[in-house]
Amino acid sequence: MMTILSNPLSPRLTFLCEKLSLSLSPQSRSKRSVCCSLSKEPRYQSLSRRNLVYVLVSSSCLFPDSPSSAKSKSKSPYDERRLLEQNKRIQRENNAPDEFPNFVREGFEVKVVASDNYIKADSGLIYRDFNVGEGDYPKDGQQVTFHYIGYNESGRRIDSTYIQGSPAKIRMGTNALVPGFEMGIRDMKPGGRRRIIIPPELGPPVGPSTFFSSKQFEVFDVELLSIQNCQRRTIGFYSDVTCN
Repeated sequence: MMTILSNPLSPRLTFLCEKLSLSLSPQSRSKRSVCCSLSKEPRYQSLSRRNLVYVLVSSSCLFPDSPSSAKSKSKSPYDERRLLEQNKRIQRENNAPDEFPNFVREGFEVKVVASDNYIKADSGLIYRDFNVGEGDYPKDGQQVTFHYIGYNESGRRIDSTYIQGSPAKIRMGTNALVPGFEMGIRDMKPGGRRRIIIPPELGPPVGPSTFFSSKQFEVFDVELLSIQNCQRRTIGFYSDVTCN
């Protein structure tokens, strides 16, 4: 790091600056730049001693980095257990469903704790099938009809088509769904029930106009009801897509 003093220094302060720079050990001088640089710009007056001392003391060139400052703080097993129990307690208070995954969050780092019944795909998506269903998988252009309940990491319900009173209908391959959600139902069969854990990178957009105020894992319980074929219909200047 180089700290530049653009103001000309008085002889007394120049001597102080040079003395402090020379007082560094050879190892420190070899790794660091000179702390002071003199300028001859006439429009500036002499720098006060208080400012000089502040710049020199606050500069890292006088004080070598502590070896421990470059090390990341290790997470102790006790802290992880404490955070896990805290998440479980909050989920119980929110009446999270049975076998709901737990999330150990410390800052931006999140660890998902789930049973062996869950499968993690290469994309990072995690899911568990409660019922596989029967029939074919949905294809791009087809319409899927499904129910879902959405939860956040705390097990709090954030949305539900059951409460709304009608299932959702979306055409596959039209980017109408959260990426992780569409990945999760793409290999479901009608009658199938699945829990999908969506990581932030496959999750919904974040902002005041959405349900989501921060990048978190989202959990969806999905029931795929049916798959319909769709075709475009054109009558005069009017055109739409019908699915049945």
